[in-house]
Amino acid sequence: MRIAIASDHAATDMKAEIAEWLMAEGHEVADLGPEEGESVDYPDYGYKLASVIADGTVEFGVALCGSGIGISISVNRHAAVRCALVSEPLSAALAREHNNANCIALGARLTGIEMAKSCVATFLSTEFADANDPAGRHQRRVAKLGHPPVQTDHIETH
Repeated sequence: MRIAIASDHAATDMKAEIAEWLMAEGHEVADLGPEEGESVDYPDYGYKLASVIADGTVEFGVALCGSGIGISISVNRHAAVRCALVSEPLSAALAREHNNANCIALGARLTGIEMAKSCVATFLSTEFADANDPAGRHQRRVAKLGHPPVQTDHIETH
């Protein structure tokens, strides 16, 4: 698989270790940065990661920051990307199976490296439940994620 990985400065060590492990597992990995030691803003790397997922350069993404929260929010700003913040393998599996997530986010300050690898391995090995059923219940819901309805009426507050 072609996988891109990006982080902020709090997760460069985890990023390097996961990238090395993924390559050893036979995956093609694009490390989008940053380099160790740089203080950076996670949205810049989240947007970069979302871009290569959305344009098909890679099949999946791994987003890392201190908590995983900020970078997952930035990745999810792109309508074609579904990034799930996970902390254990069950949520990683459900993100793929039910939500057809194409990116996983982890918090380097909250998740140990072995648990992170387990989450990534589970994520990558789990299939979307409705992959062969365009009318399936999960597919119907996932299709709505990239196209939120436009609200034309407003709620009045008093």
